[in-house]
Amino acid sequence: MTTNIRLVAGLGNVGREYVNTRHNAGFWFADALASRLGASFARESRFYGDVAKAGTLRIAKPSTYMNLSGQCVAALANFHALAPEEILVVHDELDLKPGEAKMKLGGGVAGHNGLKDIRARLGTPDFWRLRLGIGHPRESEIPEQAVVDYVLHPPRAGERIAIDGAIAASLDAWDDIASGNFERAMLALHTKSREQP
Repeated sequence: MTTNIRLVAGLGNVGREYVNTRHNAGFWFADALASRLGASFARESRFYGDVAKAGTLRIAKPSTYMNLSGQCVAALANFHALAPEEILVVHDELDLKPGEAKMKLGGGVAGHNGLKDIRARLGTPDFWRLRLGIGHPRESEIPEQAVVDYVLHPPRAGERIAIDGAIAASLDAWDDIASGNFERAMLALHTKSREQP
């Protein structure tokens, strides 16, 4: 049985000072997807975030800080009676290079506080994730930089171009993602990721 995605939650931190930081890659995707689908965000306080509607799909950007992202996701999931596998969480991923994008269902949270809170509030890790690579500080110009400092700084120009490319590739795969054709979407995304220099 095919499972359609009914909720996309892009993770990030609210506030002007965070807009262009690596930790907001999920917000960048949510904005790009809403634009592609002709949807506009509106503040929905009962869902702890900004929500855009495109048919039966909801695109959300939690207005809490990252470590409380689950409030928004769980509120929308409960209200719309969503199964975990109907939810796609889009987030920055330290273990992938800029320009890489990978999907998976379930798994660990690798220290990502947004994922940790969503897992706790949904009571399961079995939701879809779209992981947008931002690279790790150990591979950067400042390898001793603390992870928290790294994710809360903007990527270098070349890195941002690569991340935007991964977002564009993910949007190219959107029709397959939305309709539950995950194997085809993952094949397309993961092949593109392997082609990254």
